[in-house]
Parts: sequence; C-alpha cells; structure tokens
Amino acid sequence: MTARIYLHPIGFASGPQAEDGAAIRLAGSMVYASRFALVVRESGQVTHRRVFGTAEAATVLAEPGGDLAAEAEQQWANLQLVHAPLQLGERTVRLDQSQIMGVLNVTPDSFSDGGEFLERPEAGQAHAAAMLEAGAAIIDIGGESTRPGGAATWEGDEIERVIPAVEYCANMGAAISVDTRRAGVLEAALDKGAHLANDVSALRYDPRSLGLVATAGCPVVLMHAPGTGEDLHEGGDYADVVSEVFDMLHAQRANAIAGGIAEERILLDPGIGFGKSLSDNLALLNALPLFHALGSPLLLGASRKRMIGALSNEEPAHQRMGGSLALAVRGMEAGVHILRVHDVAETVQARNVWRGLRDAALTDFAQLPT
Repeated sequence: MTARIYLHPIGFASGPQAEDGAAIRLAGSMVYASRFALVVRESGQVTHRRVFGTAEAATVLAEPGGDLAAEAEQQWANLQLVHAPLQLGERTVRLDQSQIMGVLNVTPDSFSDGGEFLERPEAGQAHAAAMLEAGAAIIDIGGESTRPGGAATWEGDEIERVIPAVEYCANMGAAISVDTRRAGVLEAALDKGAHLANDVSALRYDPRSLGLVATAGCPVVLMHAPGTGEDLHEGGDYADVVSEVFDMLHAQRANAIAGGIAEERILLDPGIGFGKSLSDNLALLNALPLFHALGSPLLLGASRKRMIGALSNEEPAHQRMGGSLALAVRGMEAGVHILRVHDVAETVQARNVWRGLRDAALTDFAQLPT
C-alpha cells in the first residue's frame, strides 16, 4: 500500500498575536492554528508522526522525503489558502466566516418537517423567506430523503418536487443549492435558477453528473458517503475513518478537476451520519481542521442528525436544536466555511456571537510591558 501523509492542525490560538505571530490563519477563516501533527500512514499503520510549530515547519515537512514531502508542502499551503467568495447568481457569499445554508426539504418523508413543505408549497415559500430574513446565505433544496433506510426516489418525482421550490426561491433572489445526486434533477434546477450542486454521492452515483457540472460551471459540493449505489450508507466499515474519508475526498476532488471542474468551484463535506457510526462521526468532527489540507472550502451538515439523539436521551429530530448548535459551533471553531442547518435564526445568532468573540480576540489581547 502506498504511504499517505496527513497534516493535522492540533493547537489553536485566539489570534496570531497570542503566539507572537507564530500561528497561521486556517483556510481564510477566523481560526488560527499554532501547532500541527504530521502523520504518515502505510498499510493501515502510523509509520511517522511529528508535532511541530510554525517555526519548525520547513524542517518537519521535508522529513518524509520525496513525494511525501512534496505532498506535505502542498497540504501546508492548502491550510493557509484564502478561498475566494462564491458567486451564486447576484449573491456573493464570502468565505471569511461560517456562512449558513438553510435546509428546505420538499419530500413526503422528511425526518425534520414531516413533508409539510412538499404538501403545502405556500408553507415552503414562507419558510424559505424566513430563513433568508434570518440570515441564511444559501437555501439548500432537497427532493429525496437520504436518511438510513429511506427509499430511492425516481428522477421524475424528484424533479416535480424540487422545481417549484427552486422557482419560488429564485423569485426571492436567493442563492440556491440543490441537494441531489441525479443529473436530470440538477439540470432542470439549474435551468430554473439554481446555482450550486450539492451531491451527496460526490458525483459517483450518476455518470452524467460530472460532465454536467463541468459544462455548467456551477460550484459543487462533494460529500463523502461509502455507498455507490442506491444506498449511500452501505459499506461503512472503516479501519481509520478520518484518513479513509480524507483519502476518498482527495480522490474525488482530483477526479472532478480532471473531468473539467474548476478547482475553485469545489467544496467538500465529510458526510456526517452517512454510513458512519456514532464513534465515526465524533472522530470526524474532532478532526475537521485536517480537511482544510485538501485545499477546498468545507461544508458541514450535522444539524438534527441521529448522533445528537444518541448522545442525549434519544430526543426526536425536532428536539435537537441544542445539539445542533453545539455541532455548529464545533464547525466554526474548526474554520468550516458553510454550515447546513435547519434552525437558521438560532445558528446565525450563535455565529454572530462567536464572530464577535473572535473579532475581540484580535484587538484586545493584553500586551506584556516592554
């Protein structure tokens, strides 16, 4: 097995001045990293590990030698990469803080809203308007339930569900994402005013999808899921979930670029809850800063997920706001660029308070006397 290298940010500072400048701004976010672990894995085992600070970076990154050292240098550059804003129609979504993507499910069996927004389009329209008013930067429209055990949806049915929602969101001037793995659905949605493809299969399910995204030139979210067929949750058996999810996203990102998708239009999502156990999800959430080393903006979708109930008295989906906010803040602390959530107003408020704390930390650090 080929050796692989991973560059984990493991120590963080309130700002660069807290470390006398010895910290990097992580992926253009409001998060600063000062300590790192360079890890080499081969045949499922860690064969090399070094913890270092910014002053030692040049020496430590060169230690593995050859292609591994070159990859380490690339990941180091990726950790410091400032991502350009997303241009979604007339809306510009800056990626210098966590932006909020509001969920609009138009399925008959949604775990979060019980199908209300499909059966009553006026309710869906009102909900979308409320999310925009509350500060959602993007509305993510989904016409297929991808929860464990959910039935596959025929493409024609998915189009009939999604297009009316795309149309009324477009009429509001919203930045619109479409949560689909089917090229026909995406094509119809883009034609009606959608701007971003959110593909839970990372463009692996429908062989037409990669070419469509490349031709359309729209941004795309590549999400990790172990399944390649109808059941996205199938095959979630990991020896080391963090490195395996990282490797799959690395490969799918490279495949997308080779297929003609511009590098700056790719976003990545570790796929919390998709073919992953509770311990897998927790490991990924704790390792989120590592995924900046891939070189693309990050999206996190953990809102109301089953893991929250597993950690807290098995509350049903509509009673998981507290856990959802805790995971959203975890994403903010890791420098995640987009948070996909159901409770938009509450998450925007949490983000704004968190941002205030970060801004203050950059300006009110107590200086030692000279």
